[in-house]
Amino acid sequence: MTGQVRTVDGRVAGRRGQATRQKLLDCLSEMLSSSPYRDVKVIDVARKAGTSPATFYQYFPDVEGAVLELAEDVAREGAGLTELVAGRSWVGKAGWQTSEQLVEGFLDFWRRNDAILRVIDLGAAEGDKRFNKIRMKVLNSVTGSLTESVKELQAKGKVDKDISAAAMAGSLVVMLAGVASHQKGFTAWGVKQAELKPNLAQLVHLGITGKKPTK
Repeated sequence: MTGQVRTVDGRVAGRRGQATRQKLLDCLSEMLSSSPYRDVKVIDVARKAGTSPATFYQYFPDVEGAVLELAEDVAREGAGLTELVAGRSWVGKAGWQTSEQLVEGFLDFWRRNDAILRVIDLGAAEGDKRFNKIRMKVLNSVTGSLTESVKELQAKGKVDKDISAAAMAGSLVVMLAGVASHQKGFTAWGVKQAELKPNLAQLVHLGITGKKPTK
């Protein structure tokens, strides 16, 4: 969290107030992991944090406002995903390593933030522009870097120039997000995590380079 933390009425929160605010966010995040978003009430969050609803309302207008704060934190963390692609090589064995590391990092990020990402997806699906903007922030962190990767390969004559770099990158990122949000569901199909990652990495590598990976 950066900059001054303010209460709903605009006052700057002191150290104790900031700690209380963060505890409320931590408790809300924990509750979202075990309860449907619509079932979480202010009084329940406050009770779990050992404080009162009145204190909650000092820092957030409602549960949705607090959820948006958590979502923004996830978006800021998601910006770091670009490091999994930016400046990485897609040639030879290095290309396979890049695709593996991208898949590993993307799935791990989604697993760590599963609860709030589910709420972001729900809000975006319902047409809430605030949640959709945050969702795009997360996806754009990788989409932009992958687009540049395809363009660089095209400039070197390693990828067909007729391919739309942005369309390819966007399609792969949406695929990654879909698989990441469905990780637990793969077990119902008899797919183990150890099998999922290399197969997903192969699809990513094929999409970016158009070639079978060199392992």
